[in-house]
Amino acid sequence: MSASATLAPLKKAAERIDRQTPAHRDRAVDGLRALALLAVPTGHWLLGGFTLDAGGGLHNASPLSTFGGLAPASWVLQMLGIFFLVGGYASALSFRRHEGSVTAWLKGRMVRLGRPVLGVTAVWALAAPVLYAAGVPEATLRTGAKLVIQPLWFVGVYAVVTALTPYCVRAARRLGGWAALPLIGSVAVVDFLRYGPLAESVPSWLALLNILPGWLFAYQLGVAWGERRTGRLGAWLLLAGGGALFAVLLVVFHYPASMVGVPGEARTNSHPPSLLVLALAAAQSGAAMLLRDRLAKLLARPALWAPVVVINLCAMTILCWHQSAMLAAAVPASFVGELAGLTTAPDSLGWIVARVAWMPVFAALLVVIARYTRRFEGPPVEGRRAPVVRRTVAGVLAAGFAVFALGLA
Repeated sequence: MSASATLAPLKKAAERIDRQTPAHRDRAVDGLRALALLAVPTGHWLLGGFTLDAGGGLHNASPLSTFGGLAPASWVLQMLGIFFLVGGYASALSFRRHEGSVTAWLKGRMVRLGRPVLGVTAVWALAAPVLYAAGVPEATLRTGAKLVIQPLWFVGVYAVVTALTPYCVRAARRLGGWAALPLIGSVAVVDFLRYGPLAESVPSWLALLNILPGWLFAYQLGVAWGERRTGRLGAWLLLAGGGALFAVLLVVFHYPASMVGVPGEARTNSHPPSLLVLALAAAQSGAAMLLRDRLAKLLARPALWAPVVVINLCAMTILCWHQSAMLAAAVPASFVGELAGLTTAPDSLGWIVARVAWMPVFAALLVVIARYTRRFEGPPVEGRRAPVVRRTVAGVLAAGFAVFALGLA
């Protein structure tokens, strides 16, 4: 069979998706969301490794501990700023079009975020005892639980900023993109207190004050963008200002170069977000706004647009289950022994090469997993609600898994 005959069904499917896309759909924004989504598993799969203990248990490790030169890769792979930007943009448009009460609008958004999270945590709560009975070490289960729950903090934060959408819209209509300025100022003040001359007398919990303004910053920019209150001049200011601030923080104030946490390091940029994260988000947001028209032209091609649609339809599935895909390869491998790039320490160039070779395997496993877990992302069937008992059991299982993953039990 020729290559053209093999690709013909894919071409027809892409053309069908293209025809079914509403004319008002903003392809550039969907493309940015898909790019930010793919960066999450790519970053976790590339920058997260394992070591194997004497009892066959898996433990988390990172190549960044050995290869500090990989830190710039995290500048590209850390695209949560873009995700919050397009999230704010989409929420602004959705809020403008909504009919009915604000409460009903928020409820719909929360259900779409909550069902996939409840699904993955409930499934893992049921799977963990079965895996333990099958001989999987407790150390491996705890490592796996931490990895599974690690990306889910994002959903909680995203739910909070989504709930603030009505206020973000009001602020954007009054102040435009400048409405985000107090947020970056707030983070700057907290960073000064925890890293400046008063650092020794500042309680560690003060850093938590950065969580909401740190992630609301890009979301507010997105709302202003969606409200058409940020133009090309604003985009250039974000790109230039964010880039300059990023360089100053690295060179002058010696912020950690990695955008993700590095085991053994005293400071981290992401948990909670530091001013460096906001500087990167500002530069990324400006670049995204400036490239919007070019990206829209590219995605007018059915072959490029179809994958974007598929990725966006599986957004929460990718976010919730990509770590499970990596574990689906690593846990069986731990019974075999040390496999390069999978269960060996991430401390050599050979590991990096081997890990890159494993990534298509992780992607294939994620596709298989998504085939069965995509149902959690679909909207509830109209007129049908899950029985109270089923919802209660799922909630209890999810809570129990969270307690286990956080090391509280």
